[in-house]
Amino acid sequence: MNKQIGNFRLRASFIFIFALVCLGFFGRETFAQSGGCDCVPNEVIFELVDSSNLPAVAAQYALNPAPLGQVGTPVTYRMQITNGQTPLQTVAAMRADARITKPEVNRKLSAVERQGLDWTLGQSWAIGGSAKGFNRQWVSYKIRLNEAFVQGKTRGAGVTVAVLDTGIDLTHPAFAGKLVAGYDFVNNDNNPNEEGVLRQGAYGHGTHVAGIIALTAPDAKIMPIRVLDAHGEGELWRVTQAVIWAAQNGADVVNISFGYPQKVNLIKDLIDCADTGATPTGKTFPEIGLNRLAIVAAAGNGGNSSPIYPAAEDLNGMLAVGASTRYDLLAKFSTYDRAWVEVTAPGENIVSALPGGRYGVWSGTSMSAPIVSGIAALVKSKYPNLTVPHDLLDQVKETSVDIRFNNGNVRLRRVDALCAVTNNLACPIPPTAANQTASPEKIQPK
Repeated sequence: MNKQIGNFRLRASFIFIFALVCLGFFGRETFAQSGGCDCVPNEVIFELVDSSNLPAVAAQYALNPAPLGQVGTPVTYRMQITNGQTPLQTVAAMRADARITKPEVNRKLSAVERQGLDWTLGQSWAIGGSAKGFNRQWVSYKIRLNEAFVQGKTRGAGVTVAVLDTGIDLTHPAFAGKLVAGYDFVNNDNNPNEEGVLRQGAYGHGTHVAGIIALTAPDAKIMPIRVLDAHGEGELWRVTQAVIWAAQNGADVVNISFGYPQKVNLIKDLIDCADTGATPTGKTFPEIGLNRLAIVAAAGNGGNSSPIYPAAEDLNGMLAVGASTRYDLLAKFSTYDRAWVEVTAPGENIVSALPGGRYGVWSGTSMSAPIVSGIAALVKSKYPNLTVPHDLLDQVKETSVDIRFNNGNVRLRRVDALCAVTNNLACPIPPTAANQTASPEKIQPK
């Protein structure tokens, strides 16, 4: 039997080639059209000091005078470039124009899993079968999930978590009774079901992420929003529209398991507004009204401290999440910088749902983020008066278990569901981590 299972694993295993932005996935033709930028060809995004200057600006920079889209106050415009210049060339020229602020490209983005991480279908067999393996895996014990349900008297009822990803398998048993209406911003329709072929591209990523939320907060509702296609590719403007849609349709928490390697103004401003209603510079998004969103973002899998956005923006209304192991060490693949990675959560060999009613194992900070999103849902359900997102996220962060290892030189804040829902600021260090001396690779000393 062990040999048969081993053979099955060997046949089922594959390397999930999934690069970060600027490392692949975009064809050479598209890349060339964008002028060496991982961005949508022939598009530019910007604000104006005075909106009456739009016709003159459009004429000077050879833009189609009819915006492709606009959002916020002051208005952010998405415009089409018509003279053959690349987005980078147009943005560079705009930066010297006093009429224009925040010019940027419509940046491409992708899920944060990187080349070389295994996604092994069927490995849940080794821990007691698919559904049992999902419900009884080590993660639940590590974050004291069952204790949170019993002692905290909450399973996330009344809270909605939006999953911005590749869509999900809407018919998977793990989501029975847990879904609310979502949207597909790739195909622009009301069907956010995953599309693709198992073991190809990013197919299954969103289902796996959503399954982890269903495990962590089983009575919370999940709002599936498809912003990444079957290859795991998305774009800045699409994500902006998705966040606004989530706010307009009742989401409380938004899970973002994707990233990009450079700052962008638009999403930063939107996350700021989703927390307090306005940015420090006064920009607002009337489209979201008085609705507020707590944002949870995966930190990336570079195994270093290189910033991945939006997680690295270090905003009050957002938690950046790194990955920890079952031994409460930093996962070797996890991006980690104490300046902006505020918490960690289990992210190694996580069992969750896959399309077609399957279960499987995946590793990455994409798996850590939905654990934190689920805990945020538990806290929101227990404390409905936590209406300001940064207050909700602060409770999750401040009740995290403070672990020190490598002779006390490295600090790791790992989330704990029981501590979070009981608001216990003095949670003990788990015995498995109290005397850690092992040193994971590529981490920053204190």
